Amino acid sequence: MTDAAIEITGLKKTYAPSAKSPAKVALDGVDLTVPAGSIFGLLGPNGAGKSTMINIMAGLVLKSAGNVKIWGFDQDVNPRQSRAAIGVMPQELVLDPFFTPRGALDVQAGLWGVPKSQRRTMELLDLVGLADKADAYARSLSGGMRRRLLLAKALVHSPRVLVLDEPTAGVDIELRNMLWRNVRRLNEQGTTIILTTHYLEEAQEMCDEIAIIDQGRVITRDTTANLVGRVGAKTLVVTPDGPAQIPALPEGVSVSERPGGTLAFGYDARVMGAGTVLDAIRAGGMRIADVRTEEADLEDVFLQLTSKAREPSSAA
Repeated sequence: MTDAAIEITGLKKTYAPSAKSPAKVALDGVDLTVPAGSIFGLLGPNGAGKSTMINIMAGLVLKSAGNVKIWGFDQDVNPRQSRAAIGVMPQELVLDPFFTPRGALDVQAGLWGVPKSQRRTMELLDLVGLADKADAYARSLSGGMRRRLLLAKALVHSPRVLVLDEPTAGVDIELRNMLWRNVRRLNEQGTTIILTTHYLEEAQEMCDEIAIIDQGRVITRDTTANLVGRVGAKTLVVTPDGPAQIPALPEGVSVSERPGGTLAFGYDARVMGAGTVLDAIRAGGMRIADVRTEEADLEDVFLQLTSKAREPSSAA
C-alpha cells in the first residue's frame, strides 16, 4: 500500500454518438492522486465529469483509456480487490421500497460476500441514526432517512475509500450536521473520504485538499487554504459615525452601500493593505464607528477558475 488512496493517470472517457447527439468527451486525460486518510473535495459545475469519474472508480462505467488504482489495486489487474476497496453513497435516492433498513443492509453485505458473523448491520444503523427504524419498510422513511440508509449501505463492506456524491442535497440542517459528524468520525478511524458537493462552504470547512474539474479536465488541485489564498479580494466593511460622503479612493478600490448605511470597500490584498484603504477613508473626513474585514472564500475561487476554463482560446 502506498500513501495514495486513489491514483488516476491519463483517464479518458468518450461516450459514443447516438441518433440524438454526437460523441461526447466526458473525461479528457485526468491525472489525480488522493492522499490516504484525507477528506478530499472533488468540485466542478454540472456536466464537468465528476459523476463519470466516480462511476469509473466504482466499476460502473468502463473507461476509454487511462489507469485507475484504488488502495493500491489496479482496476485492470485486480478488479475485484479494487472494487471492494471503495464504497459509494450515490446522489440518487435509489432504494427497494419493500426492504427494511435491516434487510437492505444484510442483502448488500451478502452481495459483497461479507460473512454473517462479520456483518455490522445494527452498528451501521446506529451510526446513521436509524436503529429505531431497523424493521420499518424503506418506503415509509423520509427523504433524509433514506439518504442516511444510503450511507450505511456504502459502508457494509468496510471500504477504505468512501465517496459521497452530493450527500447533503436537499436535506435539513440537523441531518447535515449529523452526516458531517459521522464523516469526521469515519475519517478519524482511517477512512479516506472523497466528497462532491455544490455547497462550497461545506467543502471549505470539511476538505483538506480540493480538485476542481471542468470540461473533463482537472483545472486545479491544492490544499483548501492555498486555494482560498489565491484570490486576493478583500472587503473592508465600514460603519460611518454620522452622515458621510464617499471619499476619493486609491486606484483599484471599489465601494458599495449596504443595508443599514454601512459601506463596503473592495480591494486586492495582493496590491495594497487595509491600512491604505483606511487612510484614504479618514483623509476624506469620514468618521468611523465600526470596521471589519471580509475574506474571499472558496466560492470566489471556484467561480474565478471555472470561468477562466470556459474562456475561448485567443489562439487562431
